[in-house]
Amino acid sequence: MTRPLWLLPLAFALRLSARELPPLPAELSPYLLEPAPETSAPLLKRGDRLAICGDSITEQKLYSVLLETYLTACLPELEITCRQYGWSGEQAGGFLKRMASDVLRFQPTVATTCYGMNDFRYVPYDEAIAAEYRKNQTAVIDAFQGIGCRVVLGSSGIIDSVPHWVKSATGTRQDLNLALSRFRNIGVGVATAEEVAFADLYRPMLLADHVAKKQYGPDFKVSGKDGVHPGWAGQLVMAYGFLKGLGVSGDLGAVTYDEAAGKATAANGHEVLATDNGRITLRSSRLPFSTGPGATDKDDSIRAGLALVPFDDELNRFMFRMESPKAANYTVTWGDQSRTYTAGQLGNGVNLAKDFDNNPLLPAFQKIRDAVSKKQEYETRQIKTLVHGPEGAADLEATFALTEKARLPLAKAVLDAKQPAEHVITVAAIH
Repeated sequence: MTRPLWLLPLAFALRLSARELPPLPAELSPYLLEPAPETSAPLLKRGDRLAICGDSITEQKLYSVLLETYLTACLPELEITCRQYGWSGEQAGGFLKRMASDVLRFQPTVATTCYGMNDFRYVPYDEAIAAEYRKNQTAVIDAFQGIGCRVVLGSSGIIDSVPHWVKSATGTRQDLNLALSRFRNIGVGVATAEEVAFADLYRPMLLADHVAKKQYGPDFKVSGKDGVHPGWAGQLVMAYGFLKGLGVSGDLGAVTYDEAAGKATAANGHEVLATDNGRITLRSSRLPFSTGPGATDKDDSIRAGLALVPFDDELNRFMFRMESPKAANYTVTWGDQSRTYTAGQLGNGVNLAKDFDNNPLLPAFQKIRDAVSKKQEYETRQIKTLVHGPEGAADLEATFALTEKARLPLAKAVLDAKQPAEHVITVAAIH
């Protein structure tokens, strides 16, 4: 395509040399994965409107809720707004046919796409099917770029079993995953040729599934109980991939306590209200990504997903550091939980978001997540049931106008939930 001049700076920013990744474990040697481009700088800008597009895995409203909640709670200053456009059974070609009416009318400035799972048709790799996928993915990107929308092309994930509900499915589980790996490589090629960002979901899910089966047992399925639609663990891995594709830095704030001076400072969305003998009272506008204690059903546990990818280390860093310590060891209390650290560990900095799973900012984070979930539930109904139902067939524009009025308070509830929260960190020397 001929690229408009105003898109050249973005294209240059995304023209990256693909980073060589560590080799896959020997058991995964049949999977030949091309190096994928990385987003070297944050792709998001203040006030961006994000369209989250994909098939039934997107329509599950799990990774999409995690993604929107992260952008709202962890990066509130960006004032990102989102819409979810998942459609069960959809291929990239099907999305292409509806995207002008359903998506482009709302003028998104950023879009994530997640196709490939249905596009490969659950059969061993077929070049004709792959060529159709390549053509449609390229056309989708061109349509987004035609309105000045930045794109993150997401690969599909993996499968854990041959789907019984797809009557035309053939081949073994490995046959199908090998086909998906080649579709992932096609995505790499399209993203590189079109100079857009790429979200690699396949490789982290493949590795996570390999590790999880050793860690949790052979029945664990990163791609979900039906082998295709991930539970919370797999969806957390997907959210990780998309946030990496968006170039999110993960620095969500820092607190430093100088014990000798008895003073604390904070940065990146956090404000110290008071410091009193190791008791630090803060007000935080940025909330770390919080989940609460893990569920017993690990397939459906976000905590299990966090153990399978470096989400906390790379995307969820709320750091606490200590200067001028007077003792060798300390207890840090945050909410109802306490952890013991050495002075050396505190000097280097500890990630509170990773170490405290039930932190006092969790209720504020959960309030945002609940509001996001309700809004996205309506967005599916708006597009699939109403716009593409009898109401839309009778009067499309009137249906959009009416449903936007119904969506407005749900979108406002997300914004209203985004409020600073006060909390206390206490540091006590162990004598």
